[in-house]
Amino acid sequence: MAELTTVARPYAKAAFQAAMNDSALDDWSRMLALAAAISRHERVRLLLQAPTLTSEQVAESFIDVCNDELNDKGKRLVRLLSENKRIILLAEIARIYENLRAQQEKSLDVEVITPYEISSAVSDQLAAALKSRLQREVKLVARIDESLIGGAVVRAGDTVIDDSVRGKLAKLNESINY
Repeated sequence: MAELTTVARPYAKAAFQAAMNDSALDDWSRMLALAAAISRHERVRLLLQAPTLTSEQVAESFIDVCNDELNDKGKRLVRLLSENKRIILLAEIARIYENLRAQQEKSLDVEVITPYEISSAVSDQLAAALKSRLQREVKLVARIDESLIGGAVVRAGDTVIDDSVRGKLAKLNESINY
């Protein structure tokens, strides 16, 4: 995975810079998300790896599948990736691009996992507390995992706060076994 990220990063940075220069962060997010979704499709993956097709044919076929959803710069990116045999990196490029965008916009996607549905009031309080602590705009997404028993797990970028009963029991088990 680290190798894919290393290879994809320059392309994602170039796409991000183009988006910044054109004030088109939303357009690039949409284009990259679409291209990434298409590149994950089984039949498309077979096309992308077909040894009988030239890189130009692969690029044009991919652009045709995107059905006019790519602007000229998006099409150039697809052609460049195809020429360099890197078109399968589109999903990773999209992921890195979104991270760069979040850093630029000082926003962070936060996932809150609980064993039950949380109220909007609790959700708002949590979002406000995380915004204050992380000094970023927070986009909170709640998910239910009934195996947690109680408490919550909060994932904010690279930070994971496990305040679930299951997590506390696991820590207690570790401390007892040492």
